[in-house]
Amino acid sequence: MNPVTFEITHVCRQSGARTGILHTPHGDVETPMFMPVGTQATVKFLSPEELYDLGAGVILANTYHLWLRPGEEVLRKAGGVHRFMNYHGPMLTDSGGFQVFSLADTRKITEEGVTFKNTLNGDMLFLSPEKSIEIQNAIGADIMMSFDECIPFPATREYAESSMLRTLRWAERGKNANQRPDEQAIFGIVQGGDYQDLRHYSAEKLVEMDFPGYAIGGTSVGEDKETFVRMVRWSQEALPLDKPRYLMGVGAVNDLLDAVSMNIDMCDCVLPTRIARHGTLMTSHGRINIRKAVYKEDFSPLDEKCDCYCCRNYTRAYLNHLQRTDEGFGTRLMSIHNTRFLVKLMEDARQAIKEDRYNDFKNETLASMKFDERGF
Repeated sequence: MNPVTFEITHVCRQSGARTGILHTPHGDVETPMFMPVGTQATVKFLSPEELYDLGAGVILANTYHLWLRPGEEVLRKAGGVHRFMNYHGPMLTDSGGFQVFSLADTRKITEEGVTFKNTLNGDMLFLSPEKSIEIQNAIGADIMMSFDECIPFPATREYAESSMLRTLRWAERGKNANQRPDEQAIFGIVQGGDYQDLRHYSAEKLVEMDFPGYAIGGTSVGEDKETFVRMVRWSQEALPLDKPRYLMGVGAVNDLLDAVSMNIDMCDCVLPTRIARHGTLMTSHGRINIRKAVYKEDFSPLDEKCDCYCCRNYTRAYLNHLQRTDEGFGTRLMSIHNTRFLVKLMEDARQAIKEDRYNDFKNETLASMKFDERGF
């Protein structure tokens, strides 16, 4: 029996977008949803209690980083990542593939796996589909990801096809390596670059392996907006309607809203806390840089439509002061706001779907914000 299951609760009559419930060993979560990223078993600057208050459901942890520190044995002895970090909601781990394949100058890919250099001490390491799942079993997240290659964009058809076929073989090996199938689910990852037939083939073969959920990989790697939408659409066309769909590494508002239109149920990104560190904040009117002098004497809330702790209690002027003086409290407040902003965006999207007005909601939301061609 799969430890993670999915049910569709409503399909919007206006748009075809859907709401659902993801059932996991650590609780049920409504979809579509945004998942904050906790790379090192912590969402930067936020406590687990704050994550609950923000309405976060599933959060991510990074297999590669946790393998290096504190190590799989420490996590195993701790009883898994939930106990280790005291977060008792659902969790997901990536495969480590994205980090490994970003080390293009130090890695060697073979059929067996990838040899690469440890970024902390220079030691040579080897990561295979089996080893990735072994580490993820020790981490203990509800959802694990298949080990895949995230290819660059653009890529030749020959490279994209070869990589996609190897990723399929790795997916089957990883699925067979799961030592905790009744406690942890594995999602397969659709690859295939910017080639429709390869994306369809990848999805169809993963479906034959009968994963409890499917992710779409190889996007948000430098491609333009039109290409991004095309790759996501091609990938989801061949996926079953009754399984959850996870679009990896997406956090821009227009990308999230487009994803929901294409029946994506789960998205994640480091964006909210990363840009908060530099004073960039998401608001219902668009992004702002709180460091600007115009906010020095602005005693209004950051965003009058936001219900987060930051917006309820502090002004733009105070945030401007904290950012200019490099105070850590400012980074915490801004991380709280940005994370809540994206979690609430998906809450509002779910409500619009339930009311059969998702297209109207999407258009109204984007019209109220200023963003460049890559998004908000």
